[in-house]
Amino acid sequence: MVVDVLGICAGTWGVVMAIAPGMQLRKMVRTRNARDVSLRFFGLLLPGYVLWVSYGVARGDPALIVPNAVAFCVAIATMLVAVHFRRNPGAPATRPDAAVEGSSA
Repeated sequence: MVVDVLGICAGTWGVVMAIAPGMQLRKMVRTRNARDVSLRFFGLLLPGYVLWVSYGVARGDPALIVPNAVAFCVAIATMLVAVHFRRNPGAPATRPDAAVEGSSA
């Protein structure tokens, strides 16, 4: 019983931790800037998520499968959004120097 409760608590908190990079996603979308996002960091995490999901599947343990699958998806989304904004920088109105450029015209 204690192990089941701990599994539920750990799995639930794991999902909360997995969606935490959503704050970074929101910031990137709002600022249309991904300069401060480390793609290497997220790239390093991806194999770990796959390993933990695989281990969870082998054990039949949803407390391992669910949070790591969610974390994998959020990391992929974060990386895709970061790559998108690095290739297609935000509109001039969202750049910090846009007000200066606009005022001189």
